[in-house]
Amino acid sequence: MGIVIGIDIGGSTTKIVGVAGGEVIKPLFVRAQDAVTSLFGAFGKYLYENEITLPDIEKVMITGVGGAYINQPLYGLPTARADEFISDALGSRYLSGLKRMLIASMGTGTAFVRMEGASIEHVGGLGLGGGTITGLSWLLLKTRDIPRVVKMAERGDLSRIDLLLSDITSDPMPGLPLSATASNFGKMDPAATQEDIALGLLSMVLQNIGKAAIFAAQKGDIHDIVAIGNLSQLPQCSRVFRVLGDMFDVNFIIPPYAEYGTAVGAALSYTEGYAGLEIRETIRQNPE
Repeated sequence: MGIVIGIDIGGSTTKIVGVAGGEVIKPLFVRAQDAVTSLFGAFGKYLYENEITLPDIEKVMITGVGGAYINQPLYGLPTARADEFISDALGSRYLSGLKRMLIASMGTGTAFVRMEGASIEHVGGLGLGGGTITGLSWLLLKTRDIPRVVKMAERGDLSRIDLLLSDITSDPMPGLPLSATASNFGKMDPAATQEDIALGLLSMVLQNIGKAAIFAAQKGDIHDIVAIGNLSQLPQCSRVFRVLGDMFDVNFIIPPYAEYGTAVGAALSYTEGYAGLEIRETIRQNPE
């Protein structure tokens, strides 16, 4: 079997991996202004950096919202669209080693997928994710530079933004420490800095994604939650999820290469026999 390429096309980022012999070849991602530019930039760079030629490739599997813009086989190679939720599940299973879990796929928004052995089910999602952070960062901080917002947040003080449980009671509630957030942005101290606001923003998005994942997992009596997607790489993510895990007795896992989970799963969907939607060559008619 040749190399299978998995590509996760977002609105402005594309992640790409190769899978050969059950092993993932060094993944990468690129940013661009549109999905098609991002796709071709990622594909060309990936092949060049890994010394892969077109004849080495057996199949290209595309997933993600940007895949809708691709209506021709990539460079004439056999190309198909992989189901995004199946890709989330298969990639998470490969990266985590788990067979029973809830997956939180955190992209522009967030999708939740439950996997129990061969059973894969999309159980819902949230309109909270990287898009929320980008939009509110512009509104509150006048920047769309997310790495800058992340660095700012590292110097922030959440107690000047969020109303904490300690602000409204002196007695801990069952299962809730006094440091728990009672209301995101519920305090908003006039002395709050831009760094405080950055931390409040990231915490609000991550806390609510984490809690929604916990509730979805509890419905299926699942205790392992695997986080994939770009937001999993924020340093605040592991901290927020660790606190939530301790509070609700669940296990949050951010595996290596978590940001590439869906792309890995797209490639595996072919090797594991999940049928994708084939992208056929369009025959163009010459005008008479």
